[in-house]
Amino acid sequence: MMTTIEMHLPLIWLFLIGFFLLYYAVMDGADLGIGIMSLFSEDEEERLLLMESIGTMWHSNQTWLVILGGMLFGAFPVFYALLLSSLYVPMVAMLGGLIFRGVAFEFRTHARHRKLWSLSFGLGSLLTTVAQGFALGGLLSGLQVETGRVAGSLFGWLNPFSLLVALGVLFGYLMLGANFLSWKTEGVVQQRSFRWSRAASVVTLFISIGVYVWTTARYPFMARKWVSVPDLFFIGFFPLLAGVAFMMYFRSLWNRRGFGTLMYNFAIVLFSFTGLSVGLYPYMIPNVIASPVTVREAAASSQTLWTMLVVMLFLLPVILGYTLYSYLVFRGKVKEGDQAF
Repeated sequence: MMTTIEMHLPLIWLFLIGFFLLYYAVMDGADLGIGIMSLFSEDEEERLLLMESIGTMWHSNQTWLVILGGMLFGAFPVFYALLLSSLYVPMVAMLGGLIFRGVAFEFRTHARHRKLWSLSFGLGSLLTTVAQGFALGGLLSGLQVETGRVAGSLFGWLNPFSLLVALGVLFGYLMLGANFLSWKTEGVVQQRSFRWSRAASVVTLFISIGVYVWTTARYPFMARKWVSVPDLFFIGFFPLLAGVAFMMYFRSLWNRRGFGTLMYNFAIVLFSFTGLSVGLYPYMIPNVIASPVTVREAAASSQTLWTMLVVMLFLLPVILGYTLYSYLVFRGKVKEGDQAF
C-alpha cells in the first residue's frame, strides 16, 4: 500500500496543486475582473460598491497564491526554478500589480482624493491579469530549456500565442468578475454585470477554442492522443463537458440567474483546465525544440513529498473550513452604504 502511494506521490501533488491553482484562478480571477470593470464605472460610489463586493475575500485569495507558490517550491522545485527564471518579467509585473491593488484597498477608504486609489485598484488589477496571462501563455508556448537550464531570452515568453492566451485570461477574468457581481449585487450594477458577462463570455469562448486548437497543433504528442484509444476518451471527455457547461451557462445567463451562471462559469474553468492538462500530461514543461520536462522529472524526492503530504492532511481541512466559514458569514447581497472592509 505504502509503496503504491509512494509511486504516485508526484501525481497526488500535481492534483493538489491543480486544486489550489483552480481555486485561486476562479476566486482571484473574479477579484481581478471586478477591478478591471471598475475602470469603466460611472462614479466613485459605484467603484466603492464594486470594491465592497470583494472586500471580505481578497485577502484570503492572496493567501492561496502564497500557499500555491510554497507548494510548487517544495513539491516541484525543478518546475518552480525553471518557471520563475523563464518568466521573470511577467512574474515581477504580477507582484507589482498585486501591490497596487492591496495599497488601494487599504488607503482608499481613508483618503481625501479617492480617484487616485480607485485608479490604482483598477490598473493594478489589469496589470496583474495581463501578467498572469503572459506567464500562462509563455508556459504553454514552451519554455526554452536545455540540459535542465533556461536557454531562452528574457522576453522569450512574448509571442503571438502568449498574446492570445493573455487575451483569453483577460476576458475570462472579466467573465468571472461580471458573474460574481450579478450574484452579489442588485439594481443597475447587476444589470450592467449581465451585459458584461454576455460580451466577455462570447469572446472567451472563441479564444478558448483557438488556444486549445493551437496548443494541440503545436505539440504532436497532444495531437496523437486524438487518434489513439483509450487516450481519445480521456482527452475528448473534458472539452465535451466544457462545451456542455458553456451551453448551460448561456441558458442560465439568458434567464438572468446570477448564482447559476456563476456556478456554470466555475464548471467551464474546471473542465477547460482539466482538458488542457490531460492533453499536456505527462509533461509539466512542454517544449517544441528541446526535451520537455515530465511531472516525475520535476518532482522533489519521495521523502520531501511524504513530509509535505502529512502536513497537508492537517492543513487542508483547516484552510477549507476557514474559507467556507468566511463565505457563510459574509453571504448575501452587497448594497450601497455597506462597509465590507
